[in-house]
Amino acid sequence: MTRAWTAGRIAVLLGLVVLGLLTGLAGWVVVDLWFPAGVVLALLALFGLFFGGRIATGTGIGVGAAAAGWFLAYVALGVPRPEGDFLLGSSGIGMYVYLLGGTVAAVMCATLRNPYDRPVSAAPAAK
Repeated sequence: MTRAWTAGRIAVLLGLVVLGLLTGLAGWVVVDLWFPAGVVLALLALFGLFFGGRIATGTGIGVGAAAAGWFLAYVALGVPRPEGDFLLGSSGIGMYVYLLGGTVAAVMCATLRNPYDRPVSAAPAAK
C-alpha cells in the first residue's frame, strides 16, 4: 500500500528526523551519565520514538526517518574532533548496547503489522 507524498507527510517525516537527532543526543548523554539505568531509559525513549513514528505515518518509513536522525546524531557525536578528543566520551559497553538495542528497536517497529492488515495467505478468502 503506497501513500501519496504530500507536504504534510513530508513535514511529519522531517519532524521525525529532527526528533531522532534530539533523542540520539539525549540518549548519548544519559547513557554516559547513568550507566545501567541510562541505557534502559535511552532505549525506552528510542522505542517510543520509533513506535510513534510508525503510528504517525502508518508505515515503516516513519521509523526509518526517526532512525536516520538517531543514527546521524550517534555518528556525529562519535567522530573525533580536530583536537583529537571526542565531543562526548564513549567508554564502556553502554554505547554498544545503546547502538545494538536502538537498531533492534527500529527493526521491531518497522516490521510491525497494522491491525487492519489482512493475513498473508495463498488461500482464497472464505465467505
